[in-house]
Amino acid sequence: MRGCMKKLFIILTAAAALAASGFTYQTHAADTSGLQTEHGRPFQRIAQMLNLTDSQQAQIRTILIDDRGTLVPLLSKMHNARKSLREAIRASDANEATVRAAAANVAAVEADLAVERMKLYGKIAPILTEAQLKELADLQQLGDDAVDNALARLGSGLDN
Repeated sequence: MRGCMKKLFIILTAAAALAASGFTYQTHAADTSGLQTEHGRPFQRIAQMLNLTDSQQAQIRTILIDDRGTLVPLLSKMHNARKSLREAIRASDANEATVRAAAANVAAVEADLAVERMKLYGKIAPILTEAQLKELADLQQLGDDAVDNALARLGSGLDN
């Protein structure tokens, strides 16, 4: 389930940076479409899901390319912060203070990314039609529902 949500977030973030989630994702600075993962080109996938016109795709791609200089370093910072948190948790001398400090670092980077997503949303949302914005909201709701269902199953599954 977690992998499914991660893929949905990758697609939404890479295509329109409209998703509000804390999952991490991988970037390749040389990719001219903006952001890419090992699972293909999420920009094209979300473009199909939202039925974006060629003009809309070009406008969004330009925005993402223009903001890549901000996004890629932040995404790299997030990856490093999450890696440091894992290392803090697994350290032989792990303690509450070091884990909390590492988690606070992750939270600070997530806050920076949230601000960037807000800025991107402000640039991209006006390009989308009302129907596309509704479809995006529906996709996000599906993601939220999937996580809610997974949590419910996890909670009840521990009793068995």
